[in-house]
Amino acid sequence: MKLLFLGDVMGKTGRKAVAERLPGLRTAWGLDFVVVNGENATGGMGLSADHARGLLAAGADAVTLGDHAFDQKDIVPLLESEPRILRPVNYSKLAPGHGARVFDAPGGRRVLVAQVLGRVFMKQPFDDPFSAIDPVLKTHRLGVAVQAAIIDVHAEATSEKMGMGHWCDGQASLVVGTHTHVPTGDAQILKGGTAYLSDAGMCGDYDSVIGMEKLEPMRRFVTGMAKARFEPAGGEATLSGVYVETDDRTGLALRVAMVRQGGRLQEAAP
Repeated sequence: MKLLFLGDVMGKTGRKAVAERLPGLRTAWGLDFVVVNGENATGGMGLSADHARGLLAAGADAVTLGDHAFDQKDIVPLLESEPRILRPVNYSKLAPGHGARVFDAPGGRRVLVAQVLGRVFMKQPFDDPFSAIDPVLKTHRLGVAVQAAIIDVHAEATSEKMGMGHWCDGQASLVVGTHTHVPTGDAQILKGGTAYLSDAGMCGDYDSVIGMEKLEPMRRFVTGMAKARFEPAGGEATLSGVYVETDDRTGLALRVAMVRQGGRLQEAAP
């Protein structure tokens, strides 16, 4: 199976890049399943219902969120009615929506998508992500119940994301980090056969401070005071993520490649 995961969509320019480029990539690369992290698609903070529908219309088979999952209030009812949008599995059990779901892919194949939130250096204390993902993977065994499994680890610390990669090794097709908005260069297949990347980066303008216009973040670094709101940078976005090919029999990765299309970063493709 050919899988594509795109990192955090950042504001209007990120949404535009996904809408313009993803349909063509689905065709050119023969993609079977696409996951997009929509965590910052609306003004850099959360995902509105309209923008969620836009990502799905552009060709995302599933959209994951993160620590800003509920920032846009109109997403809450959509989380209950639209199964293709997922919030982290280790949120409170009373939180709306679901953190993991099995989707249909071409040829009668099934794909598990799940998201966990890290705890190291994050603002809120969430449930243990390692304990939270275990029952999900055990219920949907790779190569038995599902032909592919994609785990989005929305976390600040690279160490925690790497730990999750090894924790899930052999039980998932792909473990990929999100949240930091900077793509890492460590795409690899772990010893157990799971593709891993510490961070997929962002679909946003890299002439910025992690996707935000530069002036206000720099002012706060220098003065320690806020003067204005953070605003997403509006230049041309780089579509950033990771591509994986899997063995349908085992669900394990055969190939992994970083993806960077458009914008300022050096281009990368399968």
